[in-house]
Amino acid sequence: MNNRDKEAEVLARLAAQIMDEKKGEDVRILDLRKVHGAPAEYFVMATGNVPSHVSALSDAVFEAVKKATGLNPHKVEGYQNAEWILMDYFDVVVHIFQKDKRAFYRLDELWNDGEEVKVRG
Repeated sequence: MNNRDKEAEVLARLAAQIMDEKKGEDVRILDLRKVHGAPAEYFVMATGNVPSHVSALSDAVFEAVKKATGLNPHKVEGYQNAEWILMDYFDVVVHIFQKDKRAFYRLDELWNDGEEVKVRG
C-alpha cells in the first residue's frame, strides 16, 4: 500500500469513526480500489435520523478531517436539504443519508463489489 492509499484509508476510517460516535446509523466503509471505474478509492456511508442529524454528521466529519489532516472537501453537495450530503475528498467520498434516501438510491447495493472495511477494530 502506497502513501496515498494509506492517507485515503486513514481519512475513510476517521470519517466513519466520527459518524459512529455521533450516532450515525449503519456506518460502512467500502474499499473500491479494486473496482473498475469506481469514482473514488473509498466510499464512507452513514444514515442520519432527520435533516438536522444528517447536517450534524457532515459538520462533525468536516471538523474532524480538517483538524486531523488540514483538508477541506473538494465539493459538498446536498447540505441545504440534508437528505443526502455528499462530501468529496477526491480519494474518499462521504455519503450521509436520511433513511428513505439511502433505501431509494441503494449505493450499498450498487457498489457491493467493493470490499467492506471494518469500522471498529
